[in-house]
Amino acid sequence: MPSPPPPTDTPAPADLLNDLQHQLAVFARRAEQTRLAGTGQMRNTMDRAAYLLLNRLEQHGPTGVKALAAGMGIDSSTVTRQVAPLVDGGLVKRATHPEDGRAVVLELTPHGRARLHEVQDSRRELVARLTADWTPMERATFCTLLTRFNTSVSQANAGQQEGRQPGRQDGEENGEENAERDGRDGLGGPRDGGG
Repeated sequence: MPSPPPPTDTPAPADLLNDLQHQLAVFARRAEQTRLAGTGQMRNTMDRAAYLLLNRLEQHGPTGVKALAAGMGIDSSTVTRQVAPLVDGGLVKRATHPEDGRAVVLELTPHGRARLHEVQDSRRELVARLTADWTPMERATFCTLLTRFNTSVSQANAGQQEGRQPGRQDGEENGEENAERDGRDGLGGPRDGGG
């Protein structure tokens, strides 16, 4: 039996890329509006920087500032600034490196781990609601493709940062923070003014 002809309404490559970049801009706007921050009492209770720092510390254990910065694709001064309120709030503590008593590492406190898990549960519930009519395969495919896309963005940002390092001012922010400060959508384009 011959295979069916391809659909005739498939967008041309340029149109597909245009649609994709537009949907990414809309996604960035919607994600910022809701902050994909969960449901119930946990909604909007933890900003993105704190969530990503706590999540990384949980996954990798006690970590020095430089290693944490390198793993997250941001500079050390940004990590230092972002972690300060987490230390003040009792979510993270500074500790002596187990193998080098002169070095300091950051690690989750029990309170920090509990808060992270509360926020993760809340956000998982929100994602479950948003994708309630998706099949498990659609969720898995979306997760795979989004992970792949995030990796590509991270690699592109790392390449841009390497090119900019010599002229960078001390303490200058980079990546997403520059995009937020400059009014861009984090993907290299201007933020969509619409909702």
